[in-house]
Amino acid sequence: MVPIVSLKPAGRSCWDEPLGISVHGLAPEQPVTLRAALRDEKGALFRAHARYRADDHGGLDLARAPALGGSFAGIEPMGLLWALEPERPFWRLIKRDVRTPFVVELEVLDGHEPDGGRLLARAVHERHFMAPGVRRVPVREGRVRATLFLPPGNGPFPGIIDLFGGGGGLPEYRASLLAGKGFAVMALAYYNYDDLPKDMDITHLEYFEEAVNYLLSHPQVKGPGIGLLGISRGGELCLSMASFLKGITAAVIINGSATNIVGKLCYKDETLPPLRVNADRIRVRMIATGRVSSMPMRSLNA
Repeated sequence: MVPIVSLKPAGRSCWDEPLGISVHGLAPEQPVTLRAALRDEKGALFRAHARYRADDHGGLDLARAPALGGSFAGIEPMGLLWALEPERPFWRLIKRDVRTPFVVELEVLDGHEPDGGRLLARAVHERHFMAPGVRRVPVREGRVRATLFLPPGNGPFPGIIDLFGGGGGLPEYRASLLAGKGFAVMALAYYNYDDLPKDMDITHLEYFEEAVNYLLSHPQVKGPGIGLLGISRGGELCLSMASFLKGITAAVIINGSATNIVGKLCYKDETLPPLRVNADRIRVRMIATGRVSSMPMRSLNA
């Protein structure tokens, strides 16, 4: 029997959707290596591999069989995806265009050598960032620069504003995936994008107020309030929005500071200065060549 890779769902799935991986047609207790690879939109290669042993009937189900080593060990049904590592050190896997999928190649090799062994089976799977029927709507309304993702149907849907951190730009991959769960999600840029400010020295909450009002006035968004989702600097801004602006009913903060620490925050007649870090009170322990040294943070930045 020729080995076959079976994927559920077959062909395509969403990036945040569980993917079942199994292999049929192996010899009883045959040692094999499963290998996964994908390239991002800049051509960077990401890889993962794990060693397995088929069961008494020549089958292998990653939801039941433990990995014996490789990029991970133990029962990890999605290990070949979450363990993907870049060939280029410190390169981050980021989806830049949510309208196209990541294409994952899965291979089954004979034996336990990830770069050797005879190729037994191969499959290709598309991991999408927009569920079927999700609509992507660029927003350029007044000062607002954003992308709105709407679920299938006429709604109205609960609304969310999605804010990312200090990298700037307009990341869309989280908003596009959330829209597949039934939310109207607006990925909102606030600096280093289009004609927006190029730095975060001064942030005006009136810009975010305009974005909130735009989303609340959309005919496919359910009121009377919206939710906020933010990470890092975006999380800080979500807390400020929830504190000062009307129409906010929920906020989810990921790794964000409880205070304003990046630049001045202005709203109407109020200005909140940033809570700066005292670099002289931070010490970093560096371990290199067997010797431990300690120095102030300011010395590292000098």
